[in-house]
Amino acid sequence: MLNEFRVIAMVGLSADPQKASSFVAGYLLHAGYKVVPVNPKADVILGQQVYRTLSEIPFAVDLVDVFRPAAECDALVEEAIRINARGFWQQLRIINLKAAERALAAGLISVVDLCVKMEHGRYSGGLHEAGMNTERVSARRVHRLY
Repeated sequence: MLNEFRVIAMVGLSADPQKASSFVAGYLLHAGYKVVPVNPKADVILGQQVYRTLSEIPFAVDLVDVFRPAAECDALVEEAIRINARGFWQQLRIINLKAAERALAAGLISVVDLCVKMEHGRYSGGLHEAGMNTERVSARRVHRLY
């Protein structure tokens, strides 16, 4: 999924550089993804234009990545369906199974309680370079351009 989905709307992306959402967004930008911040209280985050809601984004979004409380996911998944997103991702410790099931029923790929940054690192080989056990055995070495 992360190889195919390149435009990620991050709902709840914080302007505070010390927040987890900011670390994840910075990592994804560096990895070549288009990150679209969704936050009603900011205009620019990490150099990217911020949209107040998913519905305000004027282009196609592949993945909606949620950094908001689980109670907000029911409304967010409905908005993700309306904008024709292809996936709905609830970050670590955000668990709303009803929203996940709704996403699946609407044909979206649904992920619950995982971190996009960690999963990207696990499958791209980035965590191996840091010496972490990703439980994936591979002789493939990732060649970075930076």
